[in-house]
Amino acid sequence: MSASFPEIARRGALRAAASIACLWLAGCSVLPRPPAQPVRYDFGPVMPAAAAAAAAVPQVPRPAIALAEVEAPGLRDSETSVLYRLAYAESQVVRPYQLARWTLPPAQLVQQRLSSGLGRDRAVLLGGDGTAQPKVEGQTPAVLKVELEEFSHVFRSAQDSVGWVRLRATLVDRQAQGDVLLGQTTFVAQHPAASPDAASGVRALTQATDQVIAELQAWLSQLGH
Repeated sequence: MSASFPEIARRGALRAAASIACLWLAGCSVLPRPPAQPVRYDFGPVMPAAAAAAAAVPQVPRPAIALAEVEAPGLRDSETSVLYRLAYAESQVVRPYQLARWTLPPAQLVQQRLSSGLGRDRAVLLGGDGTAQPKVEGQTPAVLKVELEEFSHVFRSAQDSVGWVRLRATLVDRQAQGDVLLGQTTFVAQHPAASPDAASGVRALTQATDQVIAELQAWLSQLGH
């Protein structure tokens, strides 16, 4: 028995709708996907255990210090890429992770962390590298200058890597007749990364940064500052 005209029309409409749906799905499958957005990192808060340990040690007030702007001669001021090196292959080549960025250039992140660490037991004045020097009770504090020389995730092999931080610290006394060098040294810290990826490299760099800052604070204490 042949189908009625309304039935034929209904079937035709269903087939047409199915064809349109297939074409729409096929079209969606070939549309370009939006590019993945980079993950943005900073150093995060000081870990509670570290903060508790610092609070447990009696804090003797230290002399005020002027912290000059941290410089990173090997990095552009706008560089925020998380960098890595393949020390086992091309140790002189620095590469950026494609989808990992710092929220600020590393020099600024280090300056924030250093200012916070120094500020636990002293007044920290930002500046000190210009002509107008900040003063505390009429006295010009010593100026701490820091250069960030290395700040990268270094692979010693395909699976073995560390967060590598090296910085040079210089302490000077600003006097009318000129600057007096009070001390200068270089600090290096290498902290193991848990896995060979950007996220682990960032965590290792954060811990290495905290290590060099702790060593720098001990050095200042030895200099009486």
